[in-house]
Amino acid sequence: MTHEKRACYGNTRLAARLNRLPLIAMPHAPLAPVLAAGLNYVEVIEHAGLVELSVLGLLLGASLASWTIIVRKYAHLKSAQRQSAAFLESFWQSRRLDAIFEGSEKTVQSPVSQVFRAGYIELSKLTQAPQNGEKAMSERLGGIENVERALTRARGAELTQLESTVPFLGTTASAAPFVGLFGTVWGIMNAFSDIYSQGNANLATVAQPISHALIATAFGLFAAIPAVVAYNSFLSKIRVLDSEMQSFSSDFLNIVKRHFFK
Repeated sequence: MTHEKRACYGNTRLAARLNRLPLIAMPHAPLAPVLAAGLNYVEVIEHAGLVELSVLGLLLGASLASWTIIVRKYAHLKSAQRQSAAFLESFWQSRRLDAIFEGSEKTVQSPVSQVFRAGYIELSKLTQAPQNGEKAMSERLGGIENVERALTRARGAELTQLESTVPFLGTTASAAPFVGLFGTVWGIMNAFSDIYSQGNANLATVAQPISHALIATAFGLFAAIPAVVAYNSFLSKIRVLDSEMQSFSSDFLNIVKRHFFK
C-alpha cells in the first residue's frame, strides 16, 4: 500500500470514529432560545409565590412613594430657597419693619420669612403694651426673651416642616436592598427545591428560575438608589435653610435690642 493510500485510509477511519462520537453540546442547545427571549415578567408573576409577590409589591409601593416625595419635596425646597433669597434681599434693603411684614405675605414658603413674622408679631405685642413704672421696665427687659423664644419656636416649626417625609427616603434607602435580598434568597430556595424535585440540574433548567429570583434584588436597588441620592441632597439643602434661619434670628435680635431695648 502506497503512502497516499495509507493516508487516505487513515482519514476515512478517523472520520468514521468522529461520526460515532456523541454530541456533547446538544444538551445546552435549548438554552439559547431561553436567553434570547429575555425575561417574561408576566410569567415571573404567575410563578411567584405569596412571599415573592409580597416583596415585589412592597418594593414597588416604596418606589412609587419615594418618587412622589422626591418630586414634591424638590419643588418645596426649590421654592423655599428662592423665596428666602428674595425675602432677605428685601429685608436688608428696607428700613421699616412694618413694610417688611406686609411684604412677607408674598413669601409664605420661605422659612426665614416665617421666622421673621413670628418675631415681629411678638415684638408688636411688647411695643403696644403700656409702659409706666418699674413693672413696665421689667416686662420690657424680659420682652427680648419672649422675642427670642418666638423666633426659636418658629424656627423649630419650619425645620420640622422642611424635614417632613424626608426620613421615609432614608428608611427606603437603607431597607429596600435587604428586602430585595430577602425576596431573592426566598426565590432561590424555591427554585432549587423545584430543581431537586425534577431531578434535572443542567444550566437550562437553573438559569430561568434563578433569574426570576434575582428580580427582587433589582427591584430593591431600583427603590433604594434614587431614595439615597434624594435623601442626601435634601438634607444638604435643609441644613443651608436652617443655617439661614439661625443667622437671621441672631441678626433680628440684634436689631431689636439696638432699636427697642436701649
